[in-house]
Amino acid sequence: MKWKLATVFLGASLALAACGGGNNATDNNNANKGGGDTAAAEQIFQQNCASCHGKDLSGNVGPNLQKVGSKYSKDEIKKIIENGRGGMPAGVIKGADVDKVAEWLASKK
Repeated sequence: MKWKLATVFLGASLALAACGGGNNATDNNNANKGGGDTAAAEQIFQQNCASCHGKDLSGNVGPNLQKVGSKYSKDEIKKIIENGRGGMPAGVIKGADVDKVAEWLASKK
């Protein structure tokens, strides 16, 4: 029983840690204007999404995103980022960063 409880607490801690703290990362990227949108989008993804979707987009807790662009359009991906879906919370990325990441993910086919 103690192991089950510890596992639940560990899982909850990991989920909360993966979803928190995204505002500082996106604030830093807003100052990076002009050029390098692909690099900026990848950096935003790495800072906010990779803990669940994997650094190589292969999935972990969240689904594999390596070919997400062949399944969803940029606008559909943007809505998922903004509104959340399944276990993914809404608003992990905010502002113009949502467009950058949605466009970058839509190119993954």
